[in-house]
Amino acid sequence: MLASVLSADLSAQEKDTPPVTGINLESINYTYPSQGLELKGTDDTGRPLVMSYQDIAPTAEASGRTIVLLHGKNFTGDYWGQTAGDLSASGHRVIIPDQIGWGKSSKPMGPFSFQRLGAQTLELMDHLGVKEATMLGHSTGGVLATRMALSFPERVNTLILLNPLGLEDYQALTPYRPVEEWEVRNLEMTRDKMKSYMRSSYFDGKWSEKFDRSLNVFAAPLQSPDYPRLARISALQYDMIYTQPVVSDLDKLNMPTLLLIGTRDRSALNKDLVSEAERQELGHYDRLGKQAAERIPNSTLIEFPGIGHLPHLEDYDAFITALQDYLAKE
Repeated sequence: MLASVLSADLSAQEKDTPPVTGINLESINYTYPSQGLELKGTDDTGRPLVMSYQDIAPTAEASGRTIVLLHGKNFTGDYWGQTAGDLSASGHRVIIPDQIGWGKSSKPMGPFSFQRLGAQTLELMDHLGVKEATMLGHSTGGVLATRMALSFPERVNTLILLNPLGLEDYQALTPYRPVEEWEVRNLEMTRDKMKSYMRSSYFDGKWSEKFDRSLNVFAAPLQSPDYPRLARISALQYDMIYTQPVVSDLDKLNMPTLLLIGTRDRSALNKDLVSEAERQELGHYDRLGKQAAERIPNSTLIEFPGIGHLPHLEDYDAFITALQDYLAKE
């Protein structure tokens, strides 16, 4: 249950036409108020790097646990609103950053690395007085959470991976796509193309009104005159995902780890660059989840049969029940 309601303009945002906004989503209100933290360093124009974040206090007796929610590549911290409300109601403090390059945060032309994103997330934690936290990462956020757990294990007490990318090495399985090609594809993007991609890749060819919000936040910057900048930045982020795998290091994770896996998921980078036979073997999360659980010490695997890449949108009740049960026992 959400701890607060969406602002009055939400109904307008969920119509077929996304709100007019810049590439920092200035016209979109998240479920919880966004704040900004000026980080170390500047962008390519000399402007300070500002990380946008939501900080949600417990609304029940405090558990002492802080949970950091890390978003995926085609999303922002906005899609964690319902999750944050329920975790807060269970006594947890919840922090939701928009990573640098995403959402309401600064949009530098790189450099992008999971190490740097992790260090920037730690800057936010330091600012908020959080010594250690439970890291819950979805999709690309799962890669980031894993890299943070490997690089800064003293800051991650529990690792939770929700259909993370990086459970296989895309470099070994698919050809490289240059940044310039990703950029062209991004520049050709439309809201209809985005919806078609999400419908086929995430939701098994189906669509529900509950997915409209994420689509509209995703598509909102398309009409901005600064969108070409975002298209280039997105291309650099795809390059980061491809060139910085974490799968070979899974056995080095030493904290309790929960894998939440929708088994219908077939997400993999550059599948369109390989043969049909090779494509059929990529992104099998029904296998990848089990393989990861076998390699990660002190891991727990919970599968959601018939659910795809976004369990927390497609079957929220199953997702939040599994998550809350694990946190209560861990």
